[in-house]
Amino acid sequence: MEELIEITAKYQPAYIERCFSSMAGLHEFSLAFYKDVGDLYDALTRLKNVERNPTGFAIDEAPILGLLVRMSKLFKEVLNYYEQDNAEIIGVLERPMLEASIVAIYLLNNGDDAIADYRKCSYKDRLRILRDLESGSPFFDTKAGKRLLAAVREKMDFEGLTKDDFAVQKKNGWKLQGKTFRTIFAEVEHDDLYSATYGMMSESIHGSWNESMDWGLVRNDDATFSAFTECHPADIRFMAPILRFTTRPFRLWLERIDCYDESIKGTMDWIERVNARLFQKFDQLYAGEYDPKRA
Repeated sequence: MEELIEITAKYQPAYIERCFSSMAGLHEFSLAFYKDVGDLYDALTRLKNVERNPTGFAIDEAPILGLLVRMSKLFKEVLNYYEQDNAEIIGVLERPMLEASIVAIYLLNNGDDAIADYRKCSYKDRLRILRDLESGSPFFDTKAGKRLLAAVREKMDFEGLTKDDFAVQKKNGWKLQGKTFRTIFAEVEHDDLYSATYGMMSESIHGSWNESMDWGLVRNDDATFSAFTECHPADIRFMAPILRFTTRPFRLWLERIDCYDESIKGTMDWIERVNARLFQKFDQLYAGEYDPKRA
């Protein structure tokens, strides 16, 4: 795939060694590398075996592709905020990116039944809309209500679903195959990683006292607090562990759709090798407060 070759062509030994010789160089290299990974992910979502899929992907595979597209878009947006040096917004975006990766892997590992259940679980609030209609809610006499109702019905008609087709999902509390996300995370990765990743990331979405102390407040010398209204700087080192979660679903997807040739495998292996080397090099050079200008 020419697009992949063009993206990776600049990573010649001289360029890599120059960048890896200083903290400033590592910052320059890391931002360029992760942005290129975002472009690679984007390209991989558009990849298909035309003999297997001459046009697109059927409804038993499209949900996985949708999650990969979501992950790819979020990954690229995270890098935009690294360029803007805004760590708070990065925290908000990384959690749904990680969730999309974990769910995609789960669906790829668990087959068509899991994919069908995943699709049906997404109708939880849409079925409530239909119930509100039946109860006589005046909202559906408005133009906005009519548009919303038409959109719900169009999607259900497309999938051949009626409001009576969700008994299993209701019984399971609208959880994917009756499992909490933590259970799914533990199956896909390892439960020990949950609290330090997805668990703490929830604070960036919902807020908490610890989140306020980290991001929104300054602790004064007399143990009082004042507002901190500026953006906190972003640390590119944190992309390395995030990338660990995002390459695996792409590998599994490309295998599933018969696009995992030696060239693609080599590209994915290269991404993981460079990421591991970045993590190790930062670990060697980091010696305190992060400063991208530090030589």
